Amino acid sequence: MLKFFLLRVLTTLPVLVLVTFVVFGLVLLIPGDPAVTIAGPDATVAQVAAVRTRLGLDRPMVVQYWDWVTGAMSGDLGTSLFTSRPVATSIGDGLPVTIALASTALLISLIIAVPTAILSALHRGTWLDRVATVGSSLGIALPSFWLGLMFVLVFSLTLGWLPATGYVPISEDPAAWLSHILLPALTLGIAAAAESARQLRGSIIGVLQQDYVRTARAKGLRARMVIGKHVMKNAGVPLVTVLGLQITAMLGGAVLVEQIFGVPGLGQVAINAVTTRDIPVIQGIVLVAVLVAMVSNLLVDLTYGYLNPKVRPR
Repeated sequence: MLKFFLLRVLTTLPVLVLVTFVVFGLVLLIPGDPAVTIAGPDATVAQVAAVRTRLGLDRPMVVQYWDWVTGAMSGDLGTSLFTSRPVATSIGDGLPVTIALASTALLISLIIAVPTAILSALHRGTWLDRVATVGSSLGIALPSFWLGLMFVLVFSLTLGWLPATGYVPISEDPAAWLSHILLPALTLGIAAAAESARQLRGSIIGVLQQDYVRTARAKGLRARMVIGKHVMKNAGVPLVTVLGLQITAMLGGAVLVEQIFGVPGLGQVAINAVTTRDIPVIQGIVLVAVLVAMVSNLLVDLTYGYLNPKVRPR
């Protein structure tokens, strides 16, 4: 496993270098000039030029890229063009909230998907299987923004069980944190649960038909032992791959969900940065999001290698 881990890390480094080129280059293609926005619509050409010089936007692209990369390596992602706050500080305020939201959504998706997939696979072709299949299709098809609005309408405005907006850090009040995070996490986790249940159901059905499962049953092992020890370890391999893709998707989906429920996560920072064309903040957010995705993919590869020794290097 150590050799497998080192190999994965080494293959990640060139991708990270390429990502820095793409992030820096694509952000500069966004229409508009931040110097014009900062100077104001009535500013003269000389005033706009002075702002560009003060911000360092008049320097060659190679110099700007090198300063940005070397600063990022030391944890300095630059300074916001509009708020004058360090980009790392702005991201540090919103990222823990987004990670908490995505992690809770992932946990909810597993709590829903795993029992549903097991029951559906064990009762294949019955009404229970058909209900689970229809539910999975609906969970994938329903837009998250519509689902979030329906949750607010039902559980907040009609029943009054949970707050519609806001966020409380878990360190201040765990109960209040759970009440505020539950609806947005459920909104974000429904689609992931539906896709995970569908993939896991098919994988369990395939594993149940294997000879070693029939042998385990013939020996008189309990169904719980057969499912937990023999079936799930092998059937869970495709689920790990799906979860890796869903983690990245949740980071993007969290931007919309945070807007619906008023959660002060990374999504609000990203939207404000794009609206004002705050280049350092956009670059920092994209870079951090890519790093989170790469780390999650690395963890998925390691888990995959643990569950399936065939993929490890000899």
